[in-house]
Amino acid sequence: MAMHLLAVHRDGVRAEQTTSNSLSIAYSVGVLCWLLSAGVYIAAKWVSPEMPPWALCFWRVLIAWAILMPMVRRHFGDMVALLKKRALEIIVVGGIGLAICQGMIFVGLEHADATTAGIIIALIPIITMILARFVLAEPMGRWQVVGSVLAFLGILVIIVKGNPAALMRLEFNPGELWIIAGAFCFSLYTVLLRRAKFDIDRLALLVLLLGAAVLTALPLYLIEIASDDRTTLTGSGFVALAYVAIPGGALMYYLFNRSIETLGASRAGVLLYIQTIFIAILAYLILGEQLQFYHLEGAALIVAGLLLIILLKSKAST
Repeated sequence: MAMHLLAVHRDGVRAEQTTSNSLSIAYSVGVLCWLLSAGVYIAAKWVSPEMPPWALCFWRVLIAWAILMPMVRRHFGDMVALLKKRALEIIVVGGIGLAICQGMIFVGLEHADATTAGIIIALIPIITMILARFVLAEPMGRWQVVGSVLAFLGILVIIVKGNPAALMRLEFNPGELWIIAGAFCFSLYTVLLRRAKFDIDRLALLVLLLGAAVLTALPLYLIEIASDDRTTLTGSGFVALAYVAIPGGALMYYLFNRSIETLGASRAGVLLYIQTIFIAILAYLILGEQLQFYHLEGAALIVAGLLLIILLKSKAST
């Protein structure tokens, strides 16, 4: 899931010489990563009648953390040293990006369809760019502003389901608002991670951030236990939980880290947008969701905004 990945803190990481074969493998790994991430939305929507959102969030990050922890044992010394110096920062960054963000999206999926969630999540790079302007003082050109406005208009079209009167009456699906809040949290996480510049192995940092997410999600999970009666999972519920934690959690995180070792952060991150396509396809095949005309209208505005930002930014940098 887009909120589940480690936003890379060193954009310049590249292999010095990369063969076309290794590039193909890296792109294939990246595509598989986003396919697994898309499946998390489907599984979360599927299991929502049986498992409340913060329970799903807590068990997902806990299981993923437990699986990945042995893989970074050679970095334990560096991890302990970093925690001694910057433990609070790790907890804040990991808690926002890998717990609060995920939990909000899982709450949203109780009310909104997965297709809509996938389109909204495509906004993350734009929200990140806007936050980076204010937090990191990164420049933002005129066309980036225009592209951002177009993309947000696209989200507005989806929220009001193509009906402007719904905006006047303030008739919104609360689930979609939760998902927008989750996207904002992941963007904030990305910006905070850039600013922090933790000097440690990427996978080891991810394990630390997942540990912070476990600590953050635990009290919310305990509060939920006292107020929610969804505590009994069926066989399909256990399958969904196993999916979001193992192939959709630990394996997906691992594959993403492998892909950026070859592709670098920028090229690997561009693959994020295929997640929206995978979510729509899987939601149709598994959940029986249908694309509505307002989905297409909103997606068209978002794509137009993204193209303005990406293409004109590329021209400006050449």
